[in-house]
Amino acid sequence: MTKSLFPGFDGLMTLSRREGVDIRPTLLRVLTDLYVQTSRHNDDEERQFVELATRLIDQVDDATRAAVKARLAIYPATPAPIMQKLGLTAAQEGRRIPLAREIPAPPQAPAPMRTPTDAELRMASNMAMQPMDAAEIHDMFFRASASERALVLQNLAQTPLKAAPRIPTVRAKRAIQILEMAAIANDAENFTLELGDSLILSSRVAAEIVDDPGGEALAVAARALDMPSPNFQRILLFFKPEIGTSVNAVYRLSRLYDRLSDRSALVMLAAWRSSTLAVTHAKYQSSLHDGERQRARSSANQPRPAVQPGSSPAARTGTGGSLDR
Repeated sequence: MTKSLFPGFDGLMTLSRREGVDIRPTLLRVLTDLYVQTSRHNDDEERQFVELATRLIDQVDDATRAAVKARLAIYPATPAPIMQKLGLTAAQEGRRIPLAREIPAPPQAPAPMRTPTDAELRMASNMAMQPMDAAEIHDMFFRASASERALVLQNLAQTPLKAAPRIPTVRAKRAIQILEMAAIANDAENFTLELGDSLILSSRVAAEIVDDPGGEALAVAARALDMPSPNFQRILLFFKPEIGTSVNAVYRLSRLYDRLSDRSALVMLAAWRSSTLAVTHAKYQSSLHDGERQRARSSANQPRPAVQPGSSPAARTGTGGSLDR
């Protein structure tokens, strides 16, 4: 079961112990989600789940352990070693429905008020991005290599260009849920539609982001939605198999995502939106230009009369005189 979905699992475990991004909480959540999707498992699948989950449970944070415990507490086929490991007990003899104590939600402390920083004050009065500049940034980003893209995103945080407004929190949370479900189902069409709707992007730009083989564009879009890092990693593992099966690719994009600033992502989002205006303007400008040339060509090809009105006096004949004298 696990080997077919995560051929590089051991490599990811080794890599996660190094300094940098800890992806063990994400791996445990994904492993649990996969296991509970099926009501029954054979002995080999159960053995693999117990072996891998047991290793990860001792190495993750309390919040991840609590989330996995709550998920397995309502799953009727949770293996006994995992129930014992998490402190779950069966409801009654012969019935494998584990019970768990209620996990209290941490109190939500109100966000303290603070004065805006100098950088935030500069952002409030930044100059708007022109469509042609946006189109140039858009093209430069998608033509760049992985290292060049990281440099572009780093430099965007220092530019005086105006960033796009933040996506409303309620809309962003809804988008993150839909995107993750579409990614798990490998539904590229609905994933692209939801990404374009939530970020107010054209279908062309949304498709470019989804089809981008490097994954950096998807990281920018996720950061613009303020997507938590574990959700982004799950999308990489499920929706981008060419990335999810590569230990180095997952590690590189995870580090890029955690270092990516909100301002860089929102400036790039503004560039993606404005680049659509540049493409539309160029399209209609070309059509108008072609129409003017066509009308000018038609006027030039119209035949002129042999004698222009008023160009020479008409010859008069009659009793008063003759031209032949």
